[in-house]
Amino acid sequence: MTRSIQTLFDLSGKTALVTGGSRGLGLQMAEALGEAGARILVTARKADELQQAVATLKAKGIDADWVVADCADPTSIEALCTEAMSRLGEIDILVNNAGAAWGAPAEDHPLAAWDKVMNVNVRGYFLLSQMVAKQSMIKRKSGRIINVASIAGLGGNPRDMQTLAYNTSKGAAINFTRALAAEWGAYNITVNAICPGFFPSKMTKGTLEHMGVDRLKAHAPLQRLGDDEDLKGLCVLYASEAGKHITGQWLAVDGGVSVVVAG
Repeated sequence: MTRSIQTLFDLSGKTALVTGGSRGLGLQMAEALGEAGARILVTARKADELQQAVATLKAKGIDADWVVADCADPTSIEALCTEAMSRLGEIDILVNNAGAAWGAPAEDHPLAAWDKVMNVNVRGYFLLSQMVAKQSMIKRKSGRIINVASIAGLGGNPRDMQTLAYNTSKGAAINFTRALAAEWGAYNITVNAICPGFFPSKMTKGTLEHMGVDRLKAHAPLQRLGDDEDLKGLCVLYASEAGKHITGQWLAVDGGVSVVVAG
């Protein structure tokens, strides 16, 4: 007997850890997973923002909790994994979303800023995935890992958008996704990536102001930026039984920006 589409997308009884989950895209994905039935644990560096995020989730009837962690710090990541296991029991779904960005001309890009971006966007994804898999997913031969990359990882930028480290890190996140999926498929762990385009957020505020919202909309075939629900469907697809035969893949959620050849 095949299952209904409602059953395939149902996450009741599942648990999810979402990094960078206090606002923006992370909170949107936490909300989506919670609305599908999962218990949610969100993490970020600021307790006040996490408290507000969890209040928002609980107001929607979602079972949610929070823990402070810094995904650039290996010690903090280890403590996060231990605490997540304590609170959730097991971790069925891991969303690696915590991120950092830096704008500077390549010839003047500070080394410290390069390291900051790489430590969060690449090393942090690796360390938390490794710890969660070893403590929860591999032994149960079950797990879903979702890595938030970016269309910035697919190529270069317009000349006045100078984010070399960010682009490099997101390209790495895409191939990290492929390589990890190939290795951990034997444990029935799927690993997939989401590549958002331009979404209004605290991280993108400066870029949107610099590039111009109208200009960015005009370049997108759908003539719009992403909104507060555009990642929900893909996130739940990757996390649920509906996506059980999808691994090692990335999908751009960008209004079509990445398919347009710049003129």
